[in-house]
Amino acid sequence: MGNPRIRLVTPATEKRTVMPKRAKNSDLRSREYLTEHEIDALMAAARQNRHGHRDATMILIGFRHGLRASEAVDLRWDQVDFDRAVLHVRRAKGGTPSVHPLSGVEMRGLRRLEREHGHGPFVFVSERGAPFTTAGFARMIERAAKSARLGLKVHPHMLRHACGFALANAGHDTRALQAYLGHSNIQHTVRYTELASDRFKDFWNG
Repeated sequence: MGNPRIRLVTPATEKRTVMPKRAKNSDLRSREYLTEHEIDALMAAARQNRHGHRDATMILIGFRHGLRASEAVDLRWDQVDFDRAVLHVRRAKGGTPSVHPLSGVEMRGLRRLEREHGHGPFVFVSERGAPFTTAGFARMIERAAKSARLGLKVHPHMLRHACGFALANAGHDTRALQAYLGHSNIQHTVRYTELASDRFKDFWNG
């Protein structure tokens, strides 16, 4: 039998593993959007890829229509109306769908893509005809940014932010911008007009 004077004592404290907190995006990057000049540089770099036309077109469509990564990779040919030159945008995260005009350069890019790879339902596909993944889109963007020497850690959502800031700088009002980007809450749109570079252009005259 054991010693009756000895008893087990349960420790009062638990050993816990403290997980490091993820740094905020604002701490990792100086800004969360690209300028139109940087978008052009990104597209030029993407054109040097093996599937350069597809990659550059994906960047252009993502930027012009403020698409999230999930919306870009899920884009289907039945959303593209070549006769009317419009794109039927379906939004993720409970966003509001809308119909956007397609410019001439977008139409030409999409028509070529349809001729070369338009055998399935998805607009942007891999060599095997499978739809792009969000991870694959992110890798393509990151490689293009590195080739373009942008000096930023670029990710696909920066194309959506770039769209918002470009349209705000062009003077489009917040409500129209909200509808274009499909924001259900206008507070998500306000940041673009708040940081528009020409917001204070008339503050000093002379």
